[in-house]
Amino acid sequence: MIEYTGEISPLKTDLSILKKLNLETPPIGVKFLYNEPKGIKKLDKKLAICIMPEEAANRGAFYVDRTNFECAEPLFLGFAADDPFSNAGLIGTKEGLNIFQEARANRRIYDVLPTLKKDTCNFMIFAPLKEINFDPDVLIITGNARQAEIVLRAYTYSTGSLYESKTTPVIGCAWTFAYPYITGKLNYVVEGVCFGHLARKVSTPGYVTVSIPFNLTKLIIDNLNEMTWELESYKDTREEYSERFKRVTSSRLIQEK
Repeated sequence: MIEYTGEISPLKTDLSILKKLNLETPPIGVKFLYNEPKGIKKLDKKLAICIMPEEAANRGAFYVDRTNFECAEPLFLGFAADDPFSNAGLIGTKEGLNIFQEARANRRIYDVLPTLKKDTCNFMIFAPLKEINFDPDVLIITGNARQAEIVLRAYTYSTGSLYESKTTPVIGCAWTFAYPYITGKLNYVVEGVCFGHLARKVSTPGYVTVSIPFNLTKLIIDNLNEMTWELESYKDTREEYSERFKRVTSSRLIQEK
């Protein structure tokens, strides 16, 4: 059993409604920590952070430290955010991974990359839904577009908030993990549009990964419990929906000659 501390508190929200989404892989709870957690096993190998949710889904909850990462995680987790070679944009040039025309294009991402303050995150926890017994900092949900629509609609259902997707062509994992944690904003990314996810065969191209920060978790869960998931309009043919729309609007928006 994980030991609760000033950094780790018990789960406050019942997440069981998420099982109804019938996702191929379970939602993953993520925790950013300064202190080493107790009551949970440490991952025994190196992995890229984008693969860690898949690892947690397959083997169960674990924690990692900086020695477990093998990709560009240090650039946004605060381990090596000031690395001159990376910040100069030299990784993605033709002499490197051949993603950008010149270093000048690659280096622009480092001006916007969401980055944790240096040395404030020394450990991270990854846990699948059935093992989330702590209040996660970020809840990661990956599914097809239809499943993602339900989660996104739960976000806007009571708030009217816009759907907003932010990522960069490389180090897209920063926008899945660090961005919602730092900003408190929900983010979603389409799998297959970021270089590293394609190169490492992460998830299924076309699937959508939604990242929910801790301040929005209860709101979204409450709305999932209240709202209608399968709207009647989605079951209509095109013609049936046109008629439904006319009835609802009393044809006010239909321009007659």
